[in-house]
Amino acid sequence: MHLKKNTPRSLALFCKVVDNYGDIGICWRFARQLQQEHGIAVSLWVDDLISFQRICPQVAIDLEQQVVAGVLVRHWRDQDGRFTVVEVPDIVIEFFACDIPPGLINAMAERTPRPVWLNLEGLTAEEWVEGCHTLSSPHPRLPLTKYFFFPGFTAKTGGLLMESCLQQERQQFQSDPVAMHAFLAQFGLTAAQMDSFKIALFCYPQAPVSALFEAWKTGKRPITCLVPQGVAVEAVQAFLGGEAKVGASATHGALSVHVLPFIPQTDYDKLLWACDLNFVRGEDSFVRAQWAAKPFIWHIYPQDENLHHKKLLAFLDRYALDAEHLHRLSCAWNALAVESLAAPEWTELWQKFLQDMPKMQAMAQDWQQQLASNGDMTSNLLHFVDTLNLGGAQK
Repeated sequence: MHLKKNTPRSLALFCKVVDNYGDIGICWRFARQLQQEHGIAVSLWVDDLISFQRICPQVAIDLEQQVVAGVLVRHWRDQDGRFTVVEVPDIVIEFFACDIPPGLINAMAERTPRPVWLNLEGLTAEEWVEGCHTLSSPHPRLPLTKYFFFPGFTAKTGGLLMESCLQQERQQFQSDPVAMHAFLAQFGLTAAQMDSFKIALFCYPQAPVSALFEAWKTGKRPITCLVPQGVAVEAVQAFLGGEAKVGASATHGALSVHVLPFIPQTDYDKLLWACDLNFVRGEDSFVRAQWAAKPFIWHIYPQDENLHHKKLLAFLDRYALDAEHLHRLSCAWNALAVESLAAPEWTELWQKFLQDMPKMQAMAQDWQQQLASNGDMTSNLLHFVDTLNLGGAQK
């Protein structure tokens, strides 16, 4: 989407890191796309630079502010009262209701014209999102209005983050065996392992990884599992028989496990593109797995009272309604209290899932095309901002 003349040119994005890499992963992709594709001057406020550095090694954890990939990165600590009207940008976005500084809100109310204030919400497939997308919420004391912007899976939501060149880059990479082999070779994979069934594993600590490892190693199909350092540490160390350090690997039965470094976002996309099946977690890798157009299993971020199970089922009902074994394996992976999965037999679950792989590959590709038809979230958000400015909502 090309920007209209009235489109704002400056934006502040506030991120509090809760889910280790998911929150900052989303905000970093979003900030880069705003700057690189739409020419907007972005200030990204982040409270946890250490987590940020894991996905973007260029970030220095000891600087109050720095420019990385054209984005002004600021360490969000105790700046609550240090904002003046001239510092207020055209758009202010709080990610996932993270409560921006009160001093900034007061300065926003004094600015003419007032900025567009958005709460960029977390991703969910639940139906209620369509009715809440772009709803307004007037400030109880100041002449300001906040708007709620929901990413999502339908045309009645904001869509998903996707760079304009992403699909072209994916197709080029996947059609180049030399590039794919060179990428995998850096992690120590042999030629046989590159030709095996490749799985990227990214999950939370409570995932039943050991049970799945047992099913994989006793199966007939050779499997190579690629695990970032720090993920599923206990299960990986038990399999390796030693420390789960970068470069460590072992083979038992049909399963080979390799420990990878925690790679930057661009390389993580390539990992998803190179594997046959991707286990992902949270929101950021969950979205990237869908753009990869490969079968995947989602480990959703745990919430109190198992509220995450409702979100998982809402997504599965949209994505995998006709894929019974993907549905069952996803529920078992997330410890969903379904009677038939109270004590899952992992080997049987896995074998039935594996038999459905051709069907799930076609389904993943169809789903990716369906999502792309909704447009990308960044362009959709800027279009919404345009409608507010054209309507005089921010006078």
